[in-house]
Amino acid sequence: MSDNQNLLAEQRRSLILDEVRRRGGVRVNELTRRLNVSDMTVRRDLDALARQGMVEKVHGGAVPVTEASTHEPGFEAKSTLEPTAKEDIARAAAAMVAPGSAVALSGGTTTFALAHQLLDIPDLTVVTNSVRVADVFHTAQRAAAGPAGSQLRSGGPRPGPATVVLTGGVRTPSDSLVGPVADQAIRSLHFDVLFLGVHGISVEAGLSTPNLAEAETNRHFVRSARRVVVVADHTKWGTVGLSSFASLDQVDALVTDPGLPRSAREEIAEQLPELVVAGEAEAAEGG
Repeated sequence: MSDNQNLLAEQRRSLILDEVRRRGGVRVNELTRRLNVSDMTVRRDLDALARQGMVEKVHGGAVPVTEASTHEPGFEAKSTLEPTAKEDIARAAAAMVAPGSAVALSGGTTTFALAHQLLDIPDLTVVTNSVRVADVFHTAQRAAAGPAGSQLRSGGPRPGPATVVLTGGVRTPSDSLVGPVADQAIRSLHFDVLFLGVHGISVEAGLSTPNLAEAETNRHFVRSARRVVVVADHTKWGTVGLSSFASLDQVDALVTDPGLPRSAREEIAEQLPELVVAGEAEAAEGG
C-alpha cells in the first residue's frame, strides 16, 4: 500500500471515529455515501478501529467502546488518531518556543509530533519523561553527527539539536516514565515552558489521566514550569480519566484543532488566558 493510501486510510478512520463519538454510532451504508468509498473499504476501516479498541462493531455498523476511567490506550493505538490535527497542533506549539529555552515535554503522541518540530530550534534544553520523545532527538543527533570519518573532515562532531534529559521511572502503556524516580528528577528542575499532552480535559475535572502514577508525575511537571501549554486535539475535550492532576486555572494556553466545538471554545476562553486553534487559518484560506 502506498503512503498516499495509508494517509487516506488514517483520515477516513479518524472521520469515522469522530462520527461514532459524536452520534453514538454509525451505519456502514451511511459511511459509504459520506466517504465515497466501497462497502468493503468501510468494513476494513471498522475492523481496524475495532482491533485498536476504538469502536465496537455491531450488525451493520459500529458504536463507541464504553471505556472505564482507568482505561489507558497504548502509544501505537493513540498514534493513529487525528494525525493531521496533531501535526497542525505541533507546528503551532513549536512557534511558541524561543531558542535557548528550557522546555519540558510530557508523554503522548501530540508531544511526540511536537518533538519533531523542535529539532531546528537551536540551543534547547529538553526535559521529558517520554521514551518516544527522547528517541526523536537521539535519532536526529546521530544523523547530524554522521560517520566518524566525515566528522573528522568537518573539524569534529556537529552539535546535536538539543540537550535532552530523560527522567527515569516505570514505563506506562503510553511509553512515559512515571513514579518516584521521575518525580524526584522533575522536582529538582525548572522549565521555561511545559508542553503537556493529556488523556482528557474538561471544565469540571481539569486535566486528567487514567494512570495514577502518571497523574502525580504530571503534577510535578506543572509545578516546575513557568508556563503550562496543553497540546490536545478536540477529541480530548469532555473526556475524564481516573485522576485529575491540574485545574484549568493552572494552564496558560491550550493548542487544539478546528474540530473543537464553538460551545467548548467559549467555555475555554472563559477559563484560559490563551486558546490557539491550529490549522484554522490554513483551512479557511484553502476553502
